[in-house]
Amino acid sequence: MEKTAVQKLAGALKVLVSITFVCNLLVLPLLAGLARLRSLEELTAGISYFGAEGEKGGIIILRLAAYFLASWQEIWLLEETYALVLTAFLLFCGVCTAVVLWQARRVLDTVLEGLPFQEKNSKSLRLAAVCSFLISAAALVRLIWGLAYYRTIEPLLSYNALFVPVFFMAGLLCLVMSALFRQAAELKAENDLTI
Repeated sequence: MEKTAVQKLAGALKVLVSITFVCNLLVLPLLAGLARLRSLEELTAGISYFGAEGEKGGIIILRLAAYFLASWQEIWLLEETYALVLTAFLLFCGVCTAVVLWQARRVLDTVLEGLPFQEKNSKSLRLAAVCSFLISAAALVRLIWGLAYYRTIEPLLSYNALFVPVFFMAGLLCLVMSALFRQAAELKAENDLTI
């Protein structure tokens, strides 16, 4: 059976979602090091701390890994408030994003099967909506924390201020789509019973 245009599009989208999901999982262990990183010079100093200069690529990768792994311990021991809050926020959002991407893969799988109107798609979209609302709430909390911590309105100009409405709207969109998929699944079940 030949694939429809929608299934071809869903296949391409599934590949993109899968790549994004894997990249998301690969970045999660690096968050503490990235949160502590203030400049490229600091990264260079952190790498050189774990070994001598002028070594080959494999050793540099090992030193990079050591830097990022050591950052997880240092971020809790040094009690850098900014880096600690940023790491917790990004880790929480990264896990929620991974859940949203996984749910998107599940929905795309049913589209590729040619049976998109199933109750499990409604549940997947509802879970994606909850995760989107959680990201929006976490961004709002971090935004309020930033306003109180810095005592300036600069946090209103950051990506956190953008995350609040964007992920809130994404959650609403997922809820609407969940309701549509649920209703379509019910209509399909009714239709199957009458035939």
